[in-house]
This record gives sequence, C-alpha cells and structure tokens, in this order.
Amino acid sequence: MITSEERAGHRSALTVGAWELWKRPKHWIAYTGLSVATMLALTGVFAASIAITSSQVLLCFLLAGLAIAHTEATRRIERQRRSMSVTPHINMTSVWVLPGAILLPPQLTALLVTVIYLHLGYRSWAGLHTVNPHRTVANATSMTLTAFAAWAAVQVVGADTASVTSICAASLVFFLMNAVFTGTGLYFAAPKKATVQTLLGSWDDNILEASTVCIGALVLAVLPHQPVLVLLVFLPLYLLQRSVLIKQLEELATTDQKTQLLNATTWQQGAVREVARAERENGQFGALMIDLDHFKSINDTYGHLAGDDVLKGVAALVKAETRTQDLAGRFGGEEFVVLLTSSSKHESVAVAERIRQRISEMVIRTQDNEGNPVVIEQRTASVGVATYPLDGRTIDEVMASADASVYAAKRNGRNRVVSSPDLASVTEEALEPVAA
Repeated sequence: MITSEERAGHRSALTVGAWELWKRPKHWIAYTGLSVATMLALTGVFAASIAITSSQVLLCFLLAGLAIAHTEATRRIERQRRSMSVTPHINMTSVWVLPGAILLPPQLTALLVTVIYLHLGYRSWAGLHTVNPHRTVANATSMTLTAFAAWAAVQVVGADTASVTSICAASLVFFLMNAVFTGTGLYFAAPKKATVQTLLGSWDDNILEASTVCIGALVLAVLPHQPVLVLLVFLPLYLLQRSVLIKQLEELATTDQKTQLLNATTWQQGAVREVARAERENGQFGALMIDLDHFKSINDTYGHLAGDDVLKGVAALVKAETRTQDLAGRFGGEEFVVLLTSSSKHESVAVAERIRQRISEMVIRTQDNEGNPVVIEQRTASVGVATYPLDGRTIDEVMASADASVYAAKRNGRNRVVSSPDLASVTEEALEPVAA
C-alpha cells in the first residue's frame, strides 16, 4: 500500500518532471513536438486506410502482455542498469516492438508501444523516481516512428512478412532508424556536449541493441507458427540483462565515474602487474603524473560542474594521446596518471610534452552555476616523468619520483614537463610549499 508520504513524493516528482520540460532546450522541445505530431498524423492516416482484424488486436495485447511480464521479471535489474548508465540506456522493448511492427497494422503497433511505455512510466512513478513524462513520451514516439520505418521497409521489399528477406530488412531498418531518432533527440537535448558516443552509445551499447533486435527477429519468426515457444526467450533475455549488469558493476568498481579512466586502486593494481612483467622480461616503462595548474580557480569561478567538464575533457585528451595497452587513470582531484608500457625516458617525455601542449590548446564549452554559457581555455598542466627501472624498482618508488618532478615543475613556473634527471637543477627555494 502507498502511504501518504509516498503519494506526496509522487506528486512532487510529477511536478518537478512537468517543470523540467520547460527547462529543456528550445530546439529539443521543437523537435519532440514535431516528432509527436508526425507520429500522431501517421497513426491517423494508417487508422483511416488500413483495416484491422480481431486476431490482430489479440496479437497486439499478447505482445503487450509479454512485454509487461518481461519488464516485471527484470525491473530490478533494469533499475540498477539505468542508474549506472553513462551512455544512452538500452532497454529491451525492441524484442516485442519489432514483431509488432511487422505482424500488426501500424496503428496497432502505435497502441502496443503506448501500452509498453505507459507501464514503464508507471514503474518509474511507483518506484518514487523523479518522473519526467516528456522523456517517456519522447522515447515512445521515437520507438513508434522506428516501428513505422520497419513496417515501410517490409512494404518496399514486398515479400511475405515471415520470409527471411522481410525479417532481415525490417531488423536492419529498425536498428538504424532507432539509432537515428534517439541520436537526434539526444543531440538537440545537449548539442554542445554531443559526441559520437553520447549520441549513438558505445560499441557495447550497439551490440546490446543489435542483440535485442536479433531476439525480436526470432520472436517474429516463431510467433505466427508456434506462439508458445516465445516463452523460451524469457530466460535468455533475463541472462542477457543480468550479464550486462554484471559487466556494468565490474566497470563501476574499476572506473572513475567522472572521467571514465581507471580509478586509483585499479591503476595501482595494473601498475604492479606491469612492474612484475618488466622485471621478468628485463623491460622498462614510463610513468607520467599530470597535475592541472590552478584548477581550484575554475571551481571557484564557474562552479564544480564546469570543473567536471574540464576534467572530462582532459581525460578524453589523455586517452587520445596514449595507446590501448597503456594505463591511464585519475589519481584524485585534478591529478592524472599514465603508465606507458615498454617506453624509454625519451619516449615518455615526448608523450608528456604532447599531452601538456594539447591541454594548453584545449577549449571547453560549458556552463556556470547560473546556466550561463562559458568557454574555458588556455589552461595549463605540470607533468612529471619517471621511468622503471631508472627511477625506482617498485611502482611506489617510480611514482614518488614522478611526483617530485611535478613538484619541481610547479616551483619552476608550471606549464612544463620535468623528468627525474632535471631534479638536480631544483634549488632550495623549490623545496618550499607550493599551491596547486
């Protein structure tokens, strides 16, 4: 039973969600309004021109029932997955919408999507989450238009709906158009922060979406002939969602959520393994410690959210300037660390200098605490370089040398790279405390 406090929470969440709509970018509101109007107009045209049968209505509600049952069976998993998603969240509605898009008239497909997303919205409301009805409407509209596109693809192909050609054509169009509609909406929601990954998701996200479309294609192939066998997809779907959640939990435990680099603990563990490998193979590696100069002034001037955007920009830059086998992590605050596998002192200094130069050229477009657009540029960093085994036989010794080099760089003017041999030139004055 829902208590009076919970009802108050629901009302508050709905009020916040309604007000949030008007805080959205005008282009997003216009795009969403146009999408809804287009979807409703097409649904009206289809309803006036395409007849429906009682069996099709029954099939529509069968798919809706299966979708709701699946949502109820996996809602705890989905709630956890959604809370940890940093890219567009991939739900599993495609499994049930794709068969409906091909086997049902478009107007019934629109009804199917409406029922599914009404239930998803209810679950969000019942869970006392912040409710944003406009987002539910936008997502349902994108899914409906995607289904219409898949239906149109089958009409163009002209083959039987159960044929391999129709199923493949519908699945491909469904996958592509879902990405187009979702990505376009996300772009209008935050154009200044738009990247390929934020709009289209990661490779893992797209593989997951492709998997749901493939399962939907299998449901489409089985449903007209052996509808009972559709129940067999529940267990694979549950295991798929559970495995994705486990992967997200593993990433959460090893990744700094703000920058998506390795967290300090995971970086340290990887560095210890690299020391063991280098010792075993008589090899070498470089270590960089990167400290942003006067970072506190960014937070003080523009706010912590702007500071977070700077950290994310530096993290992306560091990843772009290092190799996949290197270890890039966030050590805390405004400090980043990089382990360059099989790199000499000279090679490590060259990478450090390239990163320092890129940071000085970086331009971050963000907002201050009042929502005013700001441009943050001409930032600098002090970079310390150390190598194994020249500067230490353990990772702690190597990083202590890199840290001393950062300290020297700051005392000698900042915005420079200092390696361990340069420390001999550090004067007694450089041993005095220095502000970050």
